Amino acid sequence: MKVGALLTSAGINISLCILFLSLYSVLRKQPQNVKVYFGRRIAEENSRLREAFILERFVPSASWILRSLRCTEDELLATAGLDAVVFNRILVFSIRIFSLAAFLCVLGVLPLNYFGQDMLHVRIPSASLETFTIGNMQERSRWLWVHCVALYIISGVACLLLYLEYKHIARLRLLHVSRASTNPSHFTVLVRGVPKSTKESISCTVESFFTKYHASSYLSHQIIYKVGKLQKIVTGAKKAYKKFKHFKGTTVDQRCGPITYRCGLCGASSKSFELLPVEPEQEMKKHDVKDSELSLPDKDCGAAFVFFKTRYAALVVSEIVQTSNPMEWVTSLAPDRDDVYWSNLWLPYKQLWIRRIVTLSGSIVFMFLFLIPVTFIQGLTQLEQLQQRLSFLNGILKKKYITQLVTGYLPSVILQIFLYTVPPTMMFFSTLEGPVSHSERKRSACCKVLYFTIWNVFFVNVLSGSAISQVNALSSPKDIPMVLARAVPVQATFFTTYVLTSGWASLSSELMQLFGLTWNFIMKYVLRMKEDSYFVPSFPYHTEVPKVLLFGLLGFTCSVLAPLILPFLLVYFFLGYVVYRNQFLNVYCTKYDTGGLYWPIAHYTTIFSIVLTQIICLGVFGLKESPVAAGFTVPLIILTLLFNQYCSNRLRPLFKTLPAQDLIDMDREDEQSGRMDDIHHRLHSAYCQFADTDDIPLKGVHVDRDADASGSSGESSCKEDTNQPTTSDISHPTLEGLPVNRLRHAVRSLSSIIRLQKRGLSPQPAGPSADVNPQTA
Repeated sequence: MKVGALLTSAGINISLCILFLSLYSVLRKQPQNVKVYFGRRIAEENSRLREAFILERFVPSASWILRSLRCTEDELLATAGLDAVVFNRILVFSIRIFSLAAFLCVLGVLPLNYFGQDMLHVRIPSASLETFTIGNMQERSRWLWVHCVALYIISGVACLLLYLEYKHIARLRLLHVSRASTNPSHFTVLVRGVPKSTKESISCTVESFFTKYHASSYLSHQIIYKVGKLQKIVTGAKKAYKKFKHFKGTTVDQRCGPITYRCGLCGASSKSFELLPVEPEQEMKKHDVKDSELSLPDKDCGAAFVFFKTRYAALVVSEIVQTSNPMEWVTSLAPDRDDVYWSNLWLPYKQLWIRRIVTLSGSIVFMFLFLIPVTFIQGLTQLEQLQQRLSFLNGILKKKYITQLVTGYLPSVILQIFLYTVPPTMMFFSTLEGPVSHSERKRSACCKVLYFTIWNVFFVNVLSGSAISQVNALSSPKDIPMVLARAVPVQATFFTTYVLTSGWASLSSELMQLFGLTWNFIMKYVLRMKEDSYFVPSFPYHTEVPKVLLFGLLGFTCSVLAPLILPFLLVYFFLGYVVYRNQFLNVYCTKYDTGGLYWPIAHYTTIFSIVLTQIICLGVFGLKESPVAAGFTVPLIILTLLFNQYCSNRLRPLFKTLPAQDLIDMDREDEQSGRMDDIHHRLHSAYCQFADTDDIPLKGVHVDRDADASGSSGESSCKEDTNQPTTSDISHPTLEGLPVNRLRHAVRSLSSIIRLQKRGLSPQPAGPSADVNPQTA
């Protein structure tokens, strides 16, 4: 690849970045886009953000950059949680280490690579990018010691910064645990694999087991039930009925017409709903449905939440093996209530290992299937091979700008398009594994996406060619350093264009929120729908963490061998630092938090990147016949591995479990202050599977029948009952005239059908003994 092709790719991506950043600075000021770019703040500060964007809405500005930079780490921790701080520290670490690497390698190593051989140098735009790599150095060059010294400095400083970051995040994790003093998950243990007994129920089995073996610390338990689709429908209807049951004495102005909307595409109008006749209050009381009529026989699934009196007792029970059969009475600390992935709790524990094997096999198959597009993409980077295989394109490829576009920009764009299919696929595989929490599922998907991208973006592109040649290249482990040493300097040019396309452009699109912006436009201007609530997304750690770590891998491996990539990487990390902080503060909502468990993934990936860089440099020094540089590289690899082992022994255990010392201190403090009884009382409803905690309390509403009907269609003059407190939240046009009696009969119908199915009978269509009136159903 020529320098001109790289400049073409850089020009296209820089133009896209400037365009997207300018559009973002304008679109974020528009009132109709406030829910797209300020979703998190709208959810918390709805009343204060309605009129925040009026003046100078159409002038691009950089005020959002200053706000992002002013935000402190404590503010980010309070706003977005510990995981956001961990992600921010990954970016900070990358900025620090690659700033040092860029200073050393661009000023010291890059000139040596360029003048490494006695040759006639052409103009830089026409020069090949390989002349800026270590491949341009002469064999037995006496300047290779500079590369070795740079490798030592980068590796040593990277390990030092890694240790400081690891220690800092471990301290934040301990603070995160101690500040959550009333977190019910610290007192709760998830028990799976409960053996079934024909003599007693699952609930009695759990109670008898823990009162026998953990009598001093056992408090209570809650059985987890498997809920089918019909049960979910009935539960939802029961909640809705309980809400609308508050409307006692509600009357409806019968002169109101149906509400109509016009479609934004064709202009046709349709009736959203029509007012139905409402039965008198006496009739409603006569047919009132009791909770017992809505209850369904639940099916237990051999799992339970068990509550203990102290945090320390729950920790001890979660860490030990309960019986001689490790597949029964399996215990672990329960996730947070909002983090529980209920549908996976119903899976039998004994089938989880089979699921893990199946998902691992599926991931490997998908990884090898991805070789097909990657091999095609690598063919685009080699102009000579492309002209040989597609001879009919020779006329087009002879044009200078077409050649630069095809070899410099198109391959990385095509690869990025194919990579968009990877995160949803890996999330699906992670769901099949059976994780018990949303955060565990996302963390598992993060690891899968990380392994996938490192293999397909780095190794497959480095060992470019057919899948058979790649397997042959890795069949002999002793030849791997030499193979990588020959291939990495050559493919460094592709990695540079990949950073431009997948890095710079993806950050611009992340800031723009293209999907959310498009959906918001369709909802408001095409479908003409008025949203009462807006879904605020959570941060996609499973896509962004692997992307940042992959760029770190490319930075380490190319820092000494091809330093030209470092300035482009630094721009990406600086821009990412600003963009992601802005997204955390304004767009994404933290629904659950892992407590900093993404940092060990980042630590081990960085150690892998450093060791891989050292192995590749060892192979390069061997190819260049520099025994001194190669000899000094071997102890560097050993020292890096020893450092990783020290971190694993010193800091890694803090991320595997909670320290007993801190939990005991928290227990004693709660007992002395008298908060423990209140915590025990709240534990009983903390993990209620069918809790109606999401119900919105609705006040009684009276509709004035004498209201003036001269208003627009679908509107009526309503006022609240004078005996009720004034609340603006309960005034909603869609709550008037709802057919509560029909909803009640529908609930009774579903209950009757499910009871008959449980007994092996079929429901009768009609008759005096039928439980449902066909006319009302």
